[in-house]
Amino acid sequence: MSFIGRTAEIYQTSGASLFLTPRIRLSWLIHFVFYSFLKRILGLFFAILGLILLSPVFLIVAILIKLEDGGPVFFKQRRTGLFGKEFLIYKFRTMVVDNDVRDVSCADKHTKIGKILRSTSIDELPQLLNVLKGDMAFIGPRPWITEYFDTMNSHERTRTLVRPGITGLAQANGRNGISIFDKIGYDTEYVKKYGILMDVRVVFDSVRAVLSKEDADAGKNIIHDEIADLKTENMRYI
Repeated sequence: MSFIGRTAEIYQTSGASLFLTPRIRLSWLIHFVFYSFLKRILGLFFAILGLILLSPVFLIVAILIKLEDGGPVFFKQRRTGLFGKEFLIYKFRTMVVDNDVRDVSCADKHTKIGKILRSTSIDELPQLLNVLKGDMAFIGPRPWITEYFDTMNSHERTRTLVRPGITGLAQANGRNGISIFDKIGYDTEYVKKYGILMDVRVVFDSVRAVLSKEDADAGKNIIHDEIADLKTENMRYI
């Protein structure tokens, strides 16, 4: 199915267009598709530019990670992207090699350099490669591990109508200090108000959030609890 067809299908089945006239729905779809295309072109340009300009940073961080414990430079994990399609996300590795992200019986074990990378969000820079590949955009709902998508209802899945982003509205409004339902609420609001004004708002608010360094880390216990909350909430309607 084409991008336009898939977008229209998910938007319709979510109930988001229930009270809109056919003319307004068509106008929304034209705007949505055009802006998505524009963002992809701009994202491709700025991803290439960013990778070139930040190549010294990539080199320095890679050396520091290798010097600390000799492990791999990058962390790769399967995430959910556009329309629920899975992809591998890239980050600088911030945890020890033997850290088990699925084991909630103990806390995550960060490396010394990893703590700095996390607090400054520098660990997110390799996602420029995901933007280059088309898996992600600079701005959009954050790509979560696949278990989140599996437990969402049709309305919550409208957050996947757009490419996931390096930063998003939820990250700009509390990062990991807000509930999973607030995060999804911000994500669906982003989709509803999708456009240049929303993206400009996210950019400025994200800078403020990063500088505050608050609630930057979503540990595995938080992720486990959020998925459990989603399952509990959505099981009520099954």
